[in-house]
Amino acid sequence: MANSLEKLLKILNLEEEQQYANKAVIGGLDRFAAHWEAEALAELPGAADQTRVQAIAHLLRGYPALESTEARRASIAQMRKLAADMGRPEAPPEPLVAEERAAYLPEGRPEAPPEGERKPAPQKPGRRPEREVRRSQSGLDAPVTRLPGISVGYAKRLQKLGVHTVRDLLYLFPRRYEDYTALRPIGELRYGEEVTVIGNIWDVQSRQSRSGMPVITAIVADATGTIEAVWFNQPFLTRTLRPGRQIVLSGKVDQFLGRLRLVSPAWEPLDKELIHTARLVPVYPLTKGISAKWLRRLIKTAIDFWAERIGDPLPEEVRRSLGLMDMEQALRQIHFPDNWAILEEARRRLAFDEFLIMQLRMLRLKRAWQTQPGRALPVQPEWIEGFAAALPFPLTGAQRRALEEICRDLSQARPMSRLLQGDVGSGKTVVAAGAMLFAVANGAQAAVMAPTEILAEQHFRNLSRLFAEREMHKVVGLDRPIRLSLLTGRLTEAEREERYRELREGLVDIVIGTHALIQEGVAFHNLGLAVVDEQHRFGVAQRASLRQKGYNPHVLVMSATPIPRSLALTLYGDLDISVIDEMPAGRREIKTYWLLPQERERAYSFIRRQVQEGRQAFIIYPLIEESEAIQAPAAVEEFQRLRTEVFPDLRLGLLHGKMSSAEKEETMLAFQRGELDVLVSTPVVEVGIDVPNATVMLIEGAERFGLAQLHQFRGRVGRGEHQSYCLLIGEPASQEAQERLEAITRTQDGFVLAEKDLQLRGPGDFFGLRQSGMPDLRVARLGDLKTLELARQQAERILLQDQNLQRPEHAMLRERLGDHLEEVDLS
Repeated sequence: MANSLEKLLKILNLEEEQQYANKAVIGGLDRFAAHWEAEALAELPGAADQTRVQAIAHLLRGYPALESTEARRASIAQMRKLAADMGRPEAPPEPLVAEERAAYLPEGRPEAPPEGERKPAPQKPGRRPEREVRRSQSGLDAPVTRLPGISVGYAKRLQKLGVHTVRDLLYLFPRRYEDYTALRPIGELRYGEEVTVIGNIWDVQSRQSRSGMPVITAIVADATGTIEAVWFNQPFLTRTLRPGRQIVLSGKVDQFLGRLRLVSPAWEPLDKELIHTARLVPVYPLTKGISAKWLRRLIKTAIDFWAERIGDPLPEEVRRSLGLMDMEQALRQIHFPDNWAILEEARRRLAFDEFLIMQLRMLRLKRAWQTQPGRALPVQPEWIEGFAAALPFPLTGAQRRALEEICRDLSQARPMSRLLQGDVGSGKTVVAAGAMLFAVANGAQAAVMAPTEILAEQHFRNLSRLFAEREMHKVVGLDRPIRLSLLTGRLTEAEREERYRELREGLVDIVIGTHALIQEGVAFHNLGLAVVDEQHRFGVAQRASLRQKGYNPHVLVMSATPIPRSLALTLYGDLDISVIDEMPAGRREIKTYWLLPQERERAYSFIRRQVQEGRQAFIIYPLIEESEAIQAPAAVEEFQRLRTEVFPDLRLGLLHGKMSSAEKEETMLAFQRGELDVLVSTPVVEVGIDVPNATVMLIEGAERFGLAQLHQFRGRVGRGEHQSYCLLIGEPASQEAQERLEAITRTQDGFVLAEKDLQLRGPGDFFGLRQSGMPDLRVARLGDLKTLELARQQAERILLQDQNLQRPEHAMLRERLGDHLEEVDLS
């Protein structure tokens, strides 16, 4: 007998002699559990024995919580039974009856493949498949049909989960985990608990429900009591659940007619390796025809074979210095974790890899761009001073700092690639205007690409007025005014061709447009600076398309979305960053108030007073149509109510996402021209029109929006000389929602709010970035600044030592980057 078992039995004997007082060891049996479990697991390597060891350790840990002597006596009896079974070989797998196979694919199963295509049944965990798949990268990239037991029909279903290859299956990570680690004696179960019990089957019965559905009932007992387990529509269980069999059940304790029971619990024989019960059980995304149990078994089989063969892209010394788990363990533990702490370590390792690949890609793009030959556009110091003096207002310190950083980049013979980030109203456009003026002074053209036509038209009007009224051409010694042109989808074909010709022949200095700027047929005479507004609407591909319109032009990206450093590094890792974190002097604070729904009439009265004084207002609703899932008023229905019942004498307009682009543009222009008093809108208005006369922003269902989004809505007002107001109507159901509303009433600083938003809601919801360029991260959480920063530093260190990743220890990193390397191949 193993030493650990002898020690256990001596302790249990002593505990019985001491009348179950939990004094057999100093500190109690629970203190003894951890040391004993480690020793026993080392001595007893068999999968079945290790499961029994873990079950005994659970009972030891829970022993002090047992209140009665009878319960403690039963627990010790159960531990003795488990110890007595040690050394018994694992029972061979039993063939599944047809009905049981169908249960693993409850929606029906694929037709059986032709005889020649049939795959062998999956091997037991831990054993290699009969035909070992090659260990090379090509083996991982083979279709899943190469795995034992996966027919073409199954493969089609897996494709709906994004699984096409063996690698895809290994990286199909759980969405969450069911914690079935709480092993309880049956006599100590409580209603509503998620538990695991071990017991013997006493009896199994089958009956028909009133609807004709088969109902299987099993009575399971341990030394402390019995419990009923019930399954519906699984008649085959009468053949697999046999009296006398020892099983493990995991599930939630329910109650029926005053008696506790387990309804449809997961179950497994005790003498098998447990993957569905008595552990942290992974829960994967599913699709029709794929059951949780079947997918879990498939992934376990794949992990058992492939985890040790997948290789590790990180050199051992790097893993050691950063305290990271090796890749084999990370993959095993992310799918089938031993405990929550090890799961977090596995998640950290895989998140680091995702961040590292992303940062290597970004840094290589940046370095590749910077090594391209570019055209220097030297900026004279007196130009900056003259530009600042000609403005109708003084530059803030942050604006001047950003302008000087941009000018240093322009003066270099390598292309600038810079993000200009600032809050709404911080004066980014003026800084960009200075950069464009200096580019034109060097004989180059500049282009501004905006996400919508109305924004492009705004830029055109504002820049035309600035350059003309202030005679900016004289600041840089030009003897003629700056020539601007607008290029949008609204132009007739003849107008568009004329603008194209002017651009080609150099008759235009600065062109402002939408995506039309990157269309085929647009050619520049000498593009030297490209400015991209509202970067979150454009991806790397659009930026690259604009760059290709000139000879490696300088690129300046503007964003009015305050982004925390972690997101900026992730989304814009290929850009240098300038931040305008100071607002112009004299800008009025937008007074912000949080109102409860019963105070709505006060808000309506306030809007009416503002309109009577000649102002305008926005009213924002979170949904387009009523939803039973989310009870929030819909803009379409509320618009009708507001127009007929609340503001029948005012001019109201409606704006929502289901309208065509032309309809949206016309409505926004009507509001901008003062033809509407109140604009009722869904969130499509969050970034867009400049209406200096609008002084009220009323947001319904405010608790449903993130802080960054609420701040963007608020930024639609406060653009003129009059005091502006933001009214938030909401009744938050959670502490988090309440914190959001309190935060936005306390501060006007977008960067402070952005950090809070990231902290509260996470990056997936951060200002809709998921739909607009957010990297596809499976494990990494962008709020994890420490891991992100470590990955950034490691990427810089790797590229400093091995720019093209040619060293043998970086071979797997090079393979992982794959196509990303081709994007920056300078050869």
